[in-house]
Amino acid sequence: MIRQPPSPIVSPAQTPTAIEERFAELTAQFDVLRAQVRQAQQLATLGTAAATLAHEVNNLLTPIRAYAEYAVDSNDTELMKKALKVTTKNVQILIAMTARMLEISAAKAQRREMTDVRRVVDDAVASLCRDFSKDGIKLTIAVDEQLTAFVDPLQLQQVLFNLLLNAREAMVGKHDGRLSVSAARRDDRVIIEVRNTGDPIAPELLPHLFEPFQSSKPSQRDGRQRCGGLGLALCRDLIEENGGSIEVTSGAAGPTTFTISLPATDRPQPNDG
Repeated sequence: MIRQPPSPIVSPAQTPTAIEERFAELTAQFDVLRAQVRQAQQLATLGTAAATLAHEVNNLLTPIRAYAEYAVDSNDTELMKKALKVTTKNVQILIAMTARMLEISAAKAQRREMTDVRRVVDDAVASLCRDFSKDGIKLTIAVDEQLTAFVDPLQLQQVLFNLLLNAREAMVGKHDGRLSVSAARRDDRVIIEVRNTGDPIAPELLPHLFEPFQSSKPSQRDGRQRCGGLGLALCRDLIEENGGSIEVTSGAAGPTTFTISLPATDRPQPNDG
């Protein structure tokens, strides 16, 4: 008679229920860490934009101070009124800039919905708080106002903000840059293309551009170390989470082009009864 070996003793910590609970606990911790990393990615992008934002803030504050000083020194009632008007106008712009930055950096749960692509593009441009023409860059937007995609509008805005910011950095100082944003529907997809005429991306870097800490930018700027390579990794994650894809092409003979593909959606038609 062959005796069966004794059954192994299973401790409570090794039971399926305990393992499932531990797995759920680790999954929850991973989700928290992932959210924290994403927040860091978004803040890193804003850090890149900080110099431009500081310049624009200074441009708005300078006339406020100048008019206030002149008005106080001259004791001129009309000049005081003008100073108050300039102050009110520029403060409103500053408040709008702050609101855009807070929106871009916000950590919100995803909410996919029918989204007006042109509105999101305009919001992304406005979020940079910078007139591209001041940097010698000509911006063109070719997006039909009726075009809609099924996407989280804030996340798409964050992606376009990153791409526009990178494009500006690639062209600033050249005085003949061209930046274009176009979008069109192709079958059941919305294709968005962001093109810039900045320096081409090195061929060996292209396959890894959307990986964390991979960047075509110099690791230092103005003598300071930069934390690069987070913005495009965030772009890829956000687009993929919205059921889309993002690709890049770049070469000496043509512009650098980022192509985003997203699910299309139809605008509801009015009920004719």
